[in-house]
Amino acid sequence: MHLFHYVGNALHCESVDLAAIARLHGTPTYVYSAASMEANYRRLATALPGLDVRVCYAMKANGSLAVARLFGNLGAGFDFVSGGEIRRAQAAGCDVTGSVFAGVGKTEAEVRHALEAGLYGFHVESEPELARLNHIAGLMGRKAPVAFRVNPDVDAGTHAKITTGRSENKFGVPLQFAEQAYEAASRFKHIEIRGVQIHIGSQITSVGPFAAAVEKVAPLAAQLRDRFGIQYFSLGGGVGVVYQEALASGAQAWWDARPVAERPLTPEAYGAAVAPVLRGLGLRILLEPGRFLVANAGVLLSRVEYLKRGHGRNFLIVDAGFNDLVRPAMYEAYHEIVPLARDASRPALTADIVGPICESGDTFAKERTLQQVGEGELLAFMSAGAYGFAMASRYNARPLAAEVMVRGTSFELVNARETYAQMFANEKLPSFL
Repeated sequence: MHLFHYVGNALHCESVDLAAIARLHGTPTYVYSAASMEANYRRLATALPGLDVRVCYAMKANGSLAVARLFGNLGAGFDFVSGGEIRRAQAAGCDVTGSVFAGVGKTEAEVRHALEAGLYGFHVESEPELARLNHIAGLMGRKAPVAFRVNPDVDAGTHAKITTGRSENKFGVPLQFAEQAYEAASRFKHIEIRGVQIHIGSQITSVGPFAAAVEKVAPLAAQLRDRFGIQYFSLGGGVGVVYQEALASGAQAWWDARPVAERPLTPEAYGAAVAPVLRGLGLRILLEPGRFLVANAGVLLSRVEYLKRGHGRNFLIVDAGFNDLVRPAMYEAYHEIVPLARDASRPALTADIVGPICESGDTFAKERTLQQVGEGELLAFMSAGAYGFAMASRYNARPLAAEVMVRGTSFELVNARETYAQMFANEKLPSFL
């Protein structure tokens, strides 16, 4: 769910007029709803009743210090995929000891820092990684707590670039070799076997793949519990969100009013599908959501620069580019785009909505229909809270956007727009020039 809605004809985040944020902080600017993120967290944390559930927020979705602190305050752990993410959570003042460290290419420096931080588990992707963990932990006089990421070879039915649970993907240990991997781990002196993990992909919109993966790996989890006394079974993340009609889906009532077959995947449906298999295991269940918690809780504000009328095609040129929001260019992703000032009396406009980047790929939507808008008017790219600012770049020497967080009637700048001086600060000209 989210709390972006029109009050009269003005688009609001919670009780704040988004146009006021744009006037004060300019565009492009990301805006996040604290209440939406909190509601999403609580809803997922309670979706598996009768089980010991720990939610570990996947920081790769949105690494803002303010967002990390919000989830830390709620009691979440974190799912890290780099040493930098660990340091970001620590910089936000979060307790990281209930967190896990995933990723296929953990460096020696990252492993050392994670061990020093006292993370709850390392999600191991290969036996060479296990050997590295054992070696570094031994040098530090510690034991590294591990869970192998098991690849169940389940097709998540999602975009090819974000599926991770098939045998041809680079992630994890194949299920048929998992027992051997754990037996090998048991012989390492500086390794503690603590759990088992799966993660089959992102933006999954049906329960079938989750249920299939859990059913395939649950027998292994039971064997590991009996053989090595593991503590947890991590289900990863991947619960999808609504991108199309995202503004309409803000109220939970909208979901519940639809026939069951037409509803988006909900935490309740997810929990109902996997919980029966998990209850008999007696293990702590880790959930590692990112997108579900933050995607619909954020928007990107942008300003119209020009309406260019071409031969048989209109182009609405905005001040945001794919350096600010790369998902449409990278994943062919859909984002609903709406005006901040709604006016039903205006005629419709059908146009390609594009940015200023010097590439044809800088296109957010093709032949999208919205109300007539012109130079200086404001738009909101909905569902931009996940993989928006986190994937931003300075391509075409464009400064990084600002970030704002809203709670109730107030809003604060949580990340100032980058200046050109900041962009160039770490560069120097060599002496021979």
